[in-house]
Amino acid sequence: MPPFAGSEPAGFPKPDSNIVSIDVGGQVFQTTKQTLTSAGPKTFFSRIAESSGIYTPFIDRDPEMFSLLLSLLRTGNLPSKAKAFDLQDLIIESKFYGIETLLINSLSNSSQLEPFNLQKSLLLPLNGRDSPSALAADAACGALHVAHGSKITSFDWSLRRKATVLTHFTAVDSLLALSPTLVAAGANDFSGLQILDLENGRVRETLNWENVTKSGSTVQAIGASSENMFVSFESSRRNSNSIMVYDLHSLTPITEIGHNEIFGADIDSAIPATKLQWIEGYNLLMASGSHSGPSGVSGNIRLWDVRSGNVVWEISEKVDCFADVAVCDPLSVIFKVGVNSGEASYVDMRNLSTESAWVCLGDKRKVTNNGKKEGIGCKIETQGNQVFCTKGGDVELWSEVVMGGGNGGRIFKKNLMGRMRDMGGAKITNLAFGGSTMFLTRKDQQCVEVWQSSSREF
Repeated sequence: MPPFAGSEPAGFPKPDSNIVSIDVGGQVFQTTKQTLTSAGPKTFFSRIAESSGIYTPFIDRDPEMFSLLLSLLRTGNLPSKAKAFDLQDLIIESKFYGIETLLINSLSNSSQLEPFNLQKSLLLPLNGRDSPSALAADAACGALHVAHGSKITSFDWSLRRKATVLTHFTAVDSLLALSPTLVAAGANDFSGLQILDLENGRVRETLNWENVTKSGSTVQAIGASSENMFVSFESSRRNSNSIMVYDLHSLTPITEIGHNEIFGADIDSAIPATKLQWIEGYNLLMASGSHSGPSGVSGNIRLWDVRSGNVVWEISEKVDCFADVAVCDPLSVIFKVGVNSGEASYVDMRNLSTESAWVCLGDKRKVTNNGKKEGIGCKIETQGNQVFCTKGGDVELWSEVVMGGGNGGRIFKKNLMGRMRDMGGAKITNLAFGGSTMFLTRKDQQCVEVWQSSSREF
């Protein structure tokens, strides 16, 4: 009778054991089937879990890198020692094992954003002499698309690889990321919305709005929900405009809302929307637009019920019209930065009425009417529960302070963000968020600044 007949060799797990041994580059690792299958079906790890038995499988790969990825499977995050490794090496290994998506979620998920620790960590150079005109970041993974002149340059989620395509536009003014390789692009002086396949460098489809005057239709803004894409069109003659709703996946038109015609000199009756933002928690579309006339800047903000095509709330702006508007869904607040004062203000969406008034953040300075228009070009964006407002070359970070007493008042506090040496510079022209990263561009600079949390040092 051969030795060990009828028994398992010492140190080896039984065939039906939950423990799996793996030899990677001569180093043996032990884990559980549950950990391996958490990588998802049809991955390298799931195949090992399915075929594990009395013998230890051998993988001819780097054991140190394997150790990092095994920790990723166990906890959902990379261990701190991963910072000593090159990100590109981790990407290559994650692709080999079929878990790149897990690596992306660990490093780029929006839940990993640390607003108070954001620091300028990288500059992304752009080809040519044109400064960026629009940014579009993938909210899930942080891939970035940058419009500069007639070109669009795309960076993958790791920001290590880039590719540039030439468009038919003289300059791209509106940009929306539909996927890491697909964008919707439009211009104020070129008819139609183009769906661009960046991977193959071609126009996949062109969408147009058929207006009454039968003239071309230029794009003023683009937005999207999980199901629909919203496009603000204006006729080339600038006497009519509309918001079209498309199915996000098939790109077929669903409905038209906000169709306006300008009659005579009443320009205020039909200001096109220049910013569109879907408010998931309320199932409403925020549309804002303004124009400058002899009496100053005026505009309006509307909340649309897309299904009924009705406006559920509207506010007109004349005294301190907005330079930019953003909605914070988690806080149920609409924010603006005033074009005259340059101050950030808010309206509580839980108490909206026709008499709603803006509440100024900070020291509540009065609106200035000295003609300087301190807020021109200022941007305001929200990410999670935080509000980011640009002032010249700086970014202000605002967050709500929860107060006791139950008096219903809301207080927002301005906070310091990252390192002081990262602040300042030329005027900020674009601000966007993707994954756990903030992107911004500055006047007359052919690059994109990347701001990441200090805990991420890849």
